[in-house]
Amino acid sequence: MSVQQETARTGAATLRRHIVATELGPCTVRVQQGAGGLPPGSGTPDVYLHGAAGSWTTFQALLSGAPAHDRVLIDLPGWGDSTADARLDQFNIEAMARSVTGVLDVLGYRRWNLVGHSMGGFLALHIAAAWPERTASVAAISATTFGVAEAARRPLRSLSRFPLFVGMLLLMRSMAALGPAGPALVRATGATPVMGPLMSPFFAAPAAISAGAIRGLGQDARPASFSAAAQAAAHYDFGRWRGIRCPVLATRGDSDVFTPASDLVRLAGIVPHVQLVTIPRCGHFANIEQPEYVQRLLDELRS
Repeated sequence: MSVQQETARTGAATLRRHIVATELGPCTVRVQQGAGGLPPGSGTPDVYLHGAAGSWTTFQALLSGAPAHDRVLIDLPGWGDSTADARLDQFNIEAMARSVTGVLDVLGYRRWNLVGHSMGGFLALHIAAAWPERTASVAAISATTFGVAEAARRPLRSLSRFPLFVGMLLLMRSMAALGPAGPALVRATGATPVMGPLMSPFFAAPAAISAGAIRGLGQDARPASFSAAAQAAAHYDFGRWRGIRCPVLATRGDSDVFTPASDLVRLAGIVPHVQLVTIPRCGHFANIEQPEYVQRLLDELRS
């Protein structure tokens, strides 16, 4: 695997940018070095995995302050800055997990804390089960698990329970079928005031979300990647998660349209050592809507 580097400043956080070759294509990674003064690649980093409608930027509100450990923010192959040459035809949960752990290997890390939002939470749980000796903890923020997997498998039957997900899935599939014109149309829509009302169901208080955050979510939409992720989740064997050994934090917002309370109950029946938290006044994007609350939970998980 090859690595390229450049240094960039995002808000108060100085990030080093790497491009790492993986089996699913080039993967762009940003690393914020921890305050402990350890050499890059040492220690146990906090690794952030975004959702199927996001990129590393959905975690920007959690980057303030000097971190105790390195922070590793990955644009998964097919999303964000990792879109070029992504091999979506080879996409599955196992290949995505190998891509993530391969990136961490190249960067020199041998153990990690995982923070995943939505699809990223699903992926974090899989990695914890597949590499239990290397995963120190998992924070699954509104992980899209049982309910969304069922909806991806049987969209029409699930329309009454998950109307927003089914509608989004059908839209993304339609946009993906248009080829390059599909993503361009989605991004163009994301830059208009129409995006605010479209995204409002995902937040408990949509009026409080900045226009920049809404535009960012529109720019991050990748129809073909979203569709591939949904297909991969549809036939996943959740029994694998019984092999997770580390502490797990699983959250949802009290207005979460993708992660129902029943998903957390089912998760507790499979995953040992899990802490369940419903975040008040919050929708699906707690990392955007309630970052201080999320950060407190992360600090408690690792203490």
